[in-house]
Amino acid sequence: MNIAFIGGGNMSFALIGGLLRQGYSPGRIRVVEIDAGRRERIRTELGVASTAELAEGVAGSDVVLLAVKPQQLAPVARALAPLLERHLVVSIAAGIRAMDIGRWLGGYERVVRAMPNTPALVQAGVTGLYALAGVDAEQRHAAETILGAVGSVLWCQSEELLDAVTAVSGSGPAYVFYFMEALQAAGQTLGLDADQARQLTLDTFLGAARLASHGGDDAATLRARVTSRGGTTERAIQALDDGKVREAILHAARAASLRSRELGDQLGEP
Repeated sequence: MNIAFIGGGNMSFALIGGLLRQGYSPGRIRVVEIDAGRRERIRTELGVASTAELAEGVAGSDVVLLAVKPQQLAPVARALAPLLERHLVVSIAAGIRAMDIGRWLGGYERVVRAMPNTPALVQAGVTGLYALAGVDAEQRHAAETILGAVGSVLWCQSEELLDAVTAVSGSGPAYVFYFMEALQAAGQTLGLDADQARQLTLDTFLGAARLASHGGDDAATLRARVTSRGGTTERAIQALDDGKVREAILHAARAASLRSRELGDQLGEP
């Protein structure tokens, strides 16, 4: 499988790095990038060929991965359309629906839309995937292989569910950082210095996530095990409930999902 990356930004860099770490040959990867500095970085740090020319980059490829800014995707897709044969086209451009990409490609249906999140930059991401009807089983596997190089993947049966993926995992790291920021500030308020509060916060999140991922118990069960009757955690959880934190999180996720739909409408207009 030969892969052409259109756009050489951070996410492309992460995906290529993940593939190479899994033993993928750099000779099977090519990057199209208009910025000369990024092209040089790709060549020197990844050992992968790069070019500024779309036709040259796509020639001989089986998969074309679109990793340009959402506002750039329509003109890039239109320029790409005459170069496609039986290619799989994978887009990681945020907010743009697969059907709109297919339309810009001239009615092309071998399109997968991917919604990765930023922990992919450290090979700890999760990606939601949705495929148009023209994508066959082999191409679905190819998409899984590429995005799976930086974390886990899951398929959505309808594209509307990618709005939920965006709300939960796409925006989710920001929610986690928000809570970490608050917990670290709380530690300092209670007398810890900044380094101590940061270490305790980071290691607590890492440990809790590892504990949750290693067992079959859900988050509610794990929380209950920590929450002894009459203890400190029970008092803290009660304070969170009194502050309607759960409701605020639900409201935030709904707001993010709605905004994802709005962006899909706006960005799909050209």
